[in-house]
Amino acid sequence: MSPTTLENDVQYVCDLANSKRIAGKRTIIGVAGPPASGKSTLAEAVVRCLNQEENAVPVAALLPMDGYHLDNRLLESRGLLARKGAPETFDAHGFCDAVQKLSSATRESFHPKFDRQMDLAIANSIAIHPDTPVVVVEGNYLLLKAEPWATLKDVFSATVFVSPTIEELRDRLQQRWIKHGLDPTAAMQRATGNDLPNAELVLNESREADVLLNQNYTEFGVRYAY
Repeated sequence: MSPTTLENDVQYVCDLANSKRIAGKRTIIGVAGPPASGKSTLAEAVVRCLNQEENAVPVAALLPMDGYHLDNRLLESRGLLARKGAPETFDAHGFCDAVQKLSSATRESFHPKFDRQMDLAIANSIAIHPDTPVVVVEGNYLLLKAEPWATLKDVFSATVFVSPTIEELRDRLQQRWIKHGLDPTAAMQRATGNDLPNAELVLNESREADVLLNQNYTEFGVRYAY
């Protein structure tokens, strides 16, 4: 697979979303991939692109899975804080139910958003208008074959899987923790102890997507890691 640029991939996914639109029906695009694959960067850029023209109602909305992280205190009480980011550390059923309801929304819906700096989810931070025709859903586990994630299979109008190499992911994950203040050794331990097992789960246990991207972006001298 040849490297691609962010701009090219964004336009490709926007064209895909527009091709799936049906009058009177909401189009839901799933963007999945392992942690640090670049899926969040792609999903955010796709929504910006679709909303380039000002409208009374946004053409597209973004729903990230990260808002459904369980609270740190709850994770700590269950001995799961060190595994934060693994499937069992999310309100998976709540998230899947919310995505399924998007298909037939008749009123405005509100969803949580994860704040990375505060390391917690903030309730009702995302509002999705009932007349917004496109919703881009983004997260690690959207395509997992296991329940309850498998219930999303028929919800998506199209799916995109972002998949750099495991070596690239290892480097990005280490750099992510270094930016959070860890030294290189501690950052690699954090990455290999939790993030990489989660990445391998996503790579090995996800069903095939409609579009596969490697997202090895180096445009403008920047590697996109989120």
